[in-house]
Amino acid sequence: MKKFFSERKLNIIISVSAVATMFIVWVIAYYCVKNDYIIPSVGDTFISMWNDCICAPSFWAAFANTSLRTLLAFVISFVLAAALACVTALSEKAAAFIMPFMVFLRTLPTMAVILVLLLWTNPRVAPIIVTVLVLFPMIHARLYAAISGIDGGIKQFIKVYNVPKKRAVFKVYLPLIAPEVLSQTGADISLGLKIMVSAEVLAGTFRSLGGMMQESRLFVEIPRLAALTVLTVLVGLAVDIAFSQLARLTYKWSKKEGVR
Repeated sequence: MKKFFSERKLNIIISVSAVATMFIVWVIAYYCVKNDYIIPSVGDTFISMWNDCICAPSFWAAFANTSLRTLLAFVISFVLAAALACVTALSEKAAAFIMPFMVFLRTLPTMAVILVLLLWTNPRVAPIIVTVLVLFPMIHARLYAAISGIDGGIKQFIKVYNVPKKRAVFKVYLPLIAPEVLSQTGADISLGLKIMVSAEVLAGTFRSLGGMMQESRLFVEIPRLAALTVLTVLVGLAVDIAFSQLARLTYKWSKKEGVR
């Protein structure tokens, strides 16, 4: 237990040191360039973060719109990926048939897809579709690996002793794959947020974080652009940390169920 807490404290110290290093590099770069139109100062950025973002109702409306789109894209991707992962895990022929489609989706150029989708849809819908196209194959590959990686002895045990499907799912399969899946869910949502904001910038989505960034660029409001970028990074980091903690709880659940 003492070793666990000492390692945790060490990890926290290392993480804080990494953040401090990034800020130091930012300050050094600012004083080296000495051009506010290229690199804004840390002070101007945080002032803009407070005045133009945190205290501005328009920011919270844009933040809510982008967050809802990101969450919707993730849910769609996860549901489709989970259903397809179950099918491909049960059938090798289905896996062989679906694999080329997954490779195709992973290699699609994001920018080109956005431009095409803007002809078919609108700036509010296009970023959602693009985010789904990026997240879906990644989540599918992870879920397929998690399901396929379940020990064959466990599957055979369930089959031999005719364990009810509901009990097998909730007492065996879910506790086995939940920690691994949840540990990556935060990273997936963070990636989805990054893709969503990038797509909104290119699409010029109104009342969105990406739209605000594009507006800041057009009016050369560099501190505001930097503030929006920092806030987006912080939100993604918070989501990632939250799901990492949730994954620890599910790991305890899996141990309690006796599957590890």
